[in-house]
Amino acid sequence: MQSFLLAVDRFSTWIGKTFAWCAVLLTLLISWEVFSRYVLNRPHAWVLDAQIMLYGAMFMTAGAYTLSKNGHVRGDVLYGFFRPRTQAIFDLTLYIVFFLPGIVALTWAGWIYAGESLAIREQTFSADPLPLYPFKYVIPLAGFTLLVQGFAEIVRCIQCIQTGAWPLREEDVEEVDVGKLKEMVNVKDADIEALDAVVIAKEGTR
Repeated sequence: MQSFLLAVDRFSTWIGKTFAWCAVLLTLLISWEVFSRYVLNRPHAWVLDAQIMLYGAMFMTAGAYTLSKNGHVRGDVLYGFFRPRTQAIFDLTLYIVFFLPGIVALTWAGWIYAGESLAIREQTFSADPLPLYPFKYVIPLAGFTLLVQGFAEIVRCIQCIQTGAWPLREEDVEEVDVGKLKEMVNVKDADIEALDAVVIAKEGTR
């Protein structure tokens, strides 16, 4: 199972790094357009649309990559004080209640949206139109990769609830140094265990 989880991480990382080259293309495209516009006096109407599509593709495909690195923003001020098992309970609940319905809807609607765009060979509204339907297929692609990574994270939550420790990742991202934060607010591990017990007790009464 651990090898499967790491394989999903590598897949999400590969997708993210592949589309990260859009940043290089954006830099080259914008530099060339500035030179063409102000030096050669030859602006191009299609460049703005291309910039938006490149940035959108890079932004959307970064979701699964960031999730695979555990890099999405969360309320670490409170979350970081909980034991791993309590963290996993919170994460699993949020994945089931919010993540899965939202991402499934995004993937399904994005596929229909892109298909309709392809059917009419949709183009951008500019003097020099670009085909828009290839870009719209990035929406279901981003949703699918995020969904696959989300299932891997759900498995990690279940394993953590069972074992009391988070499964290893290839590369962890820690936004907050929890140890230093504990020292700053004078919180001891015994206090954290007591807080965990209260949270688990409340969860059990629901």
